[in-house]
Amino acid sequence: MNNKFDALKDDDSGDHDQNEENSTQKDGEKEKMERDRSQSSSKRKAVVPGPAEHPLQYNYTFWYSRRTPGRPTSSQSYEQNIKQIGTFASVEQFWRFYSHMVRPGDLTGHSDFHLFKEGIKPMWEDDANKNGGKWIIRLRKGLASRCWENLILAMLGEQFMVGEEICGAVVSVRFQEDIISIWNKTASDQATTARIRDTLRRVLNLPPNTIMEYKTHTDSIKMPGRLGPQRLLFQNLWKPRLNVP
Repeated sequence: MNNKFDALKDDDSGDHDQNEENSTQKDGEKEKMERDRSQSSSKRKAVVPGPAEHPLQYNYTFWYSRRTPGRPTSSQSYEQNIKQIGTFASVEQFWRFYSHMVRPGDLTGHSDFHLFKEGIKPMWEDDANKNGGKWIIRLRKGLASRCWENLILAMLGEQFMVGEEICGAVVSVRFQEDIISIWNKTASDQATTARIRDTLRRVLNLPPNTIMEYKTHTDSIKMPGRLGPQRLLFQNLWKPRLNVP
């Protein structure tokens, strides 16, 4: 597993009265330390299945973000706000992470869990995402934990059968509702987006009248935080048909 811990920064303070030779030597030592740290970081990122574990087709990374509602969020501040939880390469490593994570239904405030293929950041501007989009389903409270688990297990198990199109999935916890979405690379590929939609209906056991919206990341960048006039269509989603024990 690949938990992310920030390395301690070097103390740049020192005796400014050092002569030029000592300063040059110190700079050389610092460069060596930076190279060693970089090499060590690269080694830590090489996540592989353990002995006798069941490998996944792709490595995945869990992310978490939380922000104050109503506060404008730029792409830069959003990127600073998302925290990497860890990366896994096998079924067993996934369960080690997941079994210790808070379920979405128990999160409070304006919080998000993201699960994306390793190397893809959960941002619209990421190279793997910028030409893609996402299927969005709004849920009444009480459904997020079960739907999130079913969604990510289907994604890890390659049930969507669309090659490398799947980028990741997000569950967003809000005050009056929760939102789940699955992201893919190519928004213009209608056959692929339709297949993802149909598989999503099946793995989540969605009622036939469930309203789903596909939104391109280009539109999301133009209107961040907004779903336009269709928003009201999702207010009563699932209430007539689906009961949770």
